[in-house]
Amino acid sequence: MKVKVKAYAKINLMLDILSRLENGYHDLFMIMQSVGIYDIVTVERAEDSEISITCSVPDIPTDERNVAYKAAAEFFDYTGIENSGVKIDIEKHIPHAAGLAGGSADAAAVITALDRLFNARLTEKDIIAIGSRVGADVPFCALGGTMLAQYTGTVLSHLPDLSEKYIIIVKPGQDISTGKAYAAFDTAERVRHLDTKGMLLACVSNDWAAISERVGNVFEQFIEVADRAVIKGIMRKHGCLCCCMSGSGPSIFGVFEEKDEAEKCLEELKKEYDSSYLCLPMKNGCEII
Repeated sequence: MKVKVKAYAKINLMLDILSRLENGYHDLFMIMQSVGIYDIVTVERAEDSEISITCSVPDIPTDERNVAYKAAAEFFDYTGIENSGVKIDIEKHIPHAAGLAGGSADAAAVITALDRLFNARLTEKDIIAIGSRVGADVPFCALGGTMLAQYTGTVLSHLPDLSEKYIIIVKPGQDISTGKAYAAFDTAERVRHLDTKGMLLACVSNDWAAISERVGNVFEQFIEVADRAVIKGIMRKHGCLCCCMSGSGPSIFGVFEEKDEAEKCLEELKKEYDSSYLCLPMKNGCEII
C-alpha cells in the first residue's frame, strides 16, 4: 500500500521575534498561512526495517539529515509502532531554502502518510507532539490553514479561514541560512516590533484592509535580499494589497484581490525570476491524494 500526500508550502503574514529564550531558541509571534505550492510525498511499507528516501532534487540529502527521515523515526518512537520499514519518495516543487517551509512540509506529509499507513489514529495533540520533535514549522505544516503560531512556533491556535485571495510568490536567486538570520536578530542593536495584537484582531475579523496595513516580517530589518525592493515595486505596480518576505527569506509574496492583476504581475516577474508562482491560500497543510 502507498499513501501519496500533497505537502503545502507556507507564508508568514506576520513574523515577529519577541525575545531570545534561555534555551537558545526564540519566542515568536507568527500568523501562518498554507499556500497552494506543494511537494508530492509518497510513502509505502518496506520489509527491511529501514527508512529510505529518494528525492527528485539531487542536492537534497536522502539520509538522516533529511527532516522527512527524522519525522518517520519520531513517528515510530512516539507511537510505539514497530518500524517494519518504509520508503519515502519526495517530488520537490517548493523552492529549497526559500522561507516557505519546504522541508518541514515534507516531514509533515510523512507523519500524515504514516498515520494512514499504520492506522495510528493520531489526534491533533499527537501530531503537534511528533512534529515538535522534528522541527518548529512541522506541526503547522501538518495542520495548516490559517493559524497563530507562538513560542518556538509549536504552540498553535486555529484562526478563521481568510477570504480567498491570489498570492504571488517569488524566490530571488539566493539562499538564506535560518541560523544566520536569527543570529542577526540576536546581535541587532535595535528592533522595531510589529503590531501583533492588531494583526490578530484583523485576522479574526477577516479584515483585509487592516491585515494589509500590518503584514510584516521582523527579519526584513536584518536580512538583505538584493532584489527585494524591485520585486515589491513590481507587485505594488500591479495593485497588490500587501507584500512581504516570508520566513527568514528570501522569498517575497504579494497578495492580490483580482486574478487578472495577479496574472499580469506574474507575467512580468517571470521575465526575470524563474521561481515565480501564482497560488491560492489553502485550508490544510497536507492533503492525501
